Amino acid sequence: MSARLPVFSPDPARPVYGVTPRPEWLKVRIAESDDYRKVRDLVREKNLNTVCEEAECPNLSECWGRERTATFLLMGDVCTRRCGFCAVTQGAGRPLDPGEPRRVAEAVATLGLKHAVVTSVNRDELPDGGAAHFSSTILEIRSLVPGVTVEVLIPDFLGSEAALATVLAARPEVLNHNVETVERLYRRVRPDAVYTRSLELLRRAARRRDEERGSSKVKSGIMLGLGESTDEISATLRDLKSCGVDVVTVGQYLQPHERRLPVERWVTPEEFREVKEFGEGIGIPLVQSGPLVRSSYHARRAITG
Repeated sequence: MSARLPVFSPDPARPVYGVTPRPEWLKVRIAESDDYRKVRDLVREKNLNTVCEEAECPNLSECWGRERTATFLLMGDVCTRRCGFCAVTQGAGRPLDPGEPRRVAEAVATLGLKHAVVTSVNRDELPDGGAAHFSSTILEIRSLVPGVTVEVLIPDFLGSEAALATVLAARPEVLNHNVETVERLYRRVRPDAVYTRSLELLRRAARRRDEERGSSKVKSGIMLGLGESTDEISATLRDLKSCGVDVVTVGQYLQPHERRLPVERWVTPEEFREVKEFGEGIGIPLVQSGPLVRSSYHARRAITG
C-alpha cells in the first residue's frame, strides 16, 4: 500500500457562501422505485426520522431502493449543536419519545435487515446525552430481530465515560463516532466539539473491545473538501490508527444549502483511492474512501470486510 497522499492545499481565498455546482462524478439521479417508496412509507408510518433525509444524503435512492435500508435518527430532528456542515435543523431539543426504540425495531424487522444502523442528533441538554435511549434501541432491535447486527453512530456525550459505557454495555457490533474533519478546522466546522475529546471516545471504545477480547468494531469518518491539507489528512488518519479504529470512512463534503460552509475543493475519485491506500498502508484495517462515501453507506462492510 502507498504511504503517500495527493497534495491537498488550503485555499487562502475561501469561496463565498453559495452552493457550488458539482462535478460530473458527484451528480446522482434520484430514482423512486417501488422499494424506495416502501421504505419511505414505512418511515412515515412509524413516525421515524432518518439521517438519510435530514442530512440530504446523496445515496438515499440507492440505499432505500436497491438496498432497502435506512439509517434511523433518534431523539428528534433538531440538534443542539451548531456544526457548520450539517443540514439538520439546529435548536432546542424536544422531550424524548419512549416508544421510539420499539418503532425503530419494528421498522428493522419489517425491512428484514441483517445490519441495522442507528444514529442521533446531539442532545447535550440531557444528563447522559441520550446514551440510555441508544441502549434501549439496541436492546429492542435485538429482542425483535434475533441475529441482526447493530451499528450505532454516536455523539461525543460531552466526553462522559459513563454515557459511553451505557451504550457499549448493550454490545453494538459497531461503535461509530466521526471526527468529521482535521483538528485545525474544528472551530469553523465543529465549534461545539473538541478533536481530542472525540479521539478519547474512540480510544476508550477500542480499549474496552481489547480488554473483553470482543469482535466488535470501532469506526470513524472524515469529510474532505473543507480546506484541509495533505499533512493534516495524514495526521488525522494516523491519530485514528493510534486510537485503535478498525474502519474509517472518507467522503466528499457537500454543502447542504447556502447557509452552511462552502465546498473549498472537489476531491477526485483518484485522490480518494490514494487516501484509501495511504490509510490501509499505515495499518487501518478498512478504509472506505470515495466521493459519495458516507458513514452508513454499505455499513455492513465494517463487519464483513
